[in-house]
Amino acid sequence: MNHEEFLNSFLTPDEARSVKGKRILVALSGGADSVALLRLLLAAGADCYAAHCNFHLRSEESMRDQRFVSDLCQRLDVPLSVKDFDVTAWQHDHGGSVEMACREMRYQWFEQEMVQQDCSCIAVAHHADDQVETFFLNLMRGTGIRGLAGMKRNNGNIWRPLLGVTHNQLLDYLDAIGQDYVTDSTNSLNEYRRNRLRNIILPIIEQQFPNASNRILYTMHNLTQDLEMIESLANDTTSGDNQSIELGELINHQHAPTLLYHQVRKLGFNPDQCRQAIEAARQGHSGRQFTASNHMMLVNRQTISVIKRPEQTQDTEIPFDATTGINNPIVITVSRRNEPFTPSICTPSGQRVAFSPQLLECKRIVLRHWRQGDRIRPFGMRGTKLVSDLFNDMKLDYCDKQNTWLLEADGEIIWVVGLRATAHYTVPINSKDYIVMTKLIHDKS
Repeated sequence: MNHEEFLNSFLTPDEARSVKGKRILVALSGGADSVALLRLLLAAGADCYAAHCNFHLRSEESMRDQRFVSDLCQRLDVPLSVKDFDVTAWQHDHGGSVEMACREMRYQWFEQEMVQQDCSCIAVAHHADDQVETFFLNLMRGTGIRGLAGMKRNNGNIWRPLLGVTHNQLLDYLDAIGQDYVTDSTNSLNEYRRNRLRNIILPIIEQQFPNASNRILYTMHNLTQDLEMIESLANDTTSGDNQSIELGELINHQHAPTLLYHQVRKLGFNPDQCRQAIEAARQGHSGRQFTASNHMMLVNRQTISVIKRPEQTQDTEIPFDATTGINNPIVITVSRRNEPFTPSICTPSGQRVAFSPQLLECKRIVLRHWRQGDRIRPFGMRGTKLVSDLFNDMKLDYCDKQNTWLLEADGEIIWVVGLRATAHYTVPINSKDYIVMTKLIHDKS
């Protein structure tokens, strides 16, 4: 295609209309691809701001790239930011390979620069050949449809407008406009997997299967369409911290683990966890828990709950005044009664309970959450019962257990608030002096 056709083809019609005057941060290494990206965006009318990373991994060649980029931006009247990085120091702190370190550092900086320079997005020069390489790299790692679909044209703040253009087309474009560029000498080395793919494997595939790259790109396009359909069917539930996924028809769906994975993958859950969760739900194993970095997935009787992992609050103890009650974090009212006591004053649900005035003699009364091993002494029962067994009897899910408060007096649990009182500080029938505590149902818990 000629120069004008090429300019009109690399952007979608919507992009071509919106790019004019748009302030864009361009990741500029000085290589052919990024230089072509900058020139194309300028030709399309974008307001470009260039960002160059110097990792100092190729000694004088790294400085040569920086000088080239600086001169190019000066000639084109494009503002430029340059950042020096210490790769060894980053690896010391975070581990990982050189490639991983460079990737993490540059994208973190790009995000910062985008905000600081008031840019709308970060344009990077990944092209069609990079997509094919990504397909094979992900295939060899073991991946699903998402990995095989390759890089997205728009992914958050990252924009890849050249994904439909090959490296050779970009070289032809630069030649047509008389634009020079620099070449990274490490591109010819086969120490890295991507270079081995680019320099050895893909040329052999093209030789044996002519036009293979275009066919792979077409396959990746189809996979992207399939992925978008799956995501729409999955009805992504990850917009908030706490979500409840109704099992309903999902549990019997042939592809239930896959649908669940696409609902929760953004929170860090993997396909195997989703498979185990569905299997547990099908077998009625309520209480199974699966953890990701910041979230938990809990299998309940009719739902799978996805919640933000709670902070460690089990040791929190809140002093409780048995004469006045409390308003935060829950609302408990307290009254001293003098009419004859009958059991009907208390509620079977445990919302309202009564205690003898001996409770006021306790030196330490606190509200706290359940801890592993907590026991209570129920009415009419010899011995004690685990609070966790009470929770299971009442079919509480994980969230309810974590949000339930216990009232403890001098080391004894006297009330599982809102659920069950214990046999401590009981009130005799017809007593005319006792304390009534009520947990209000519209409290803040």
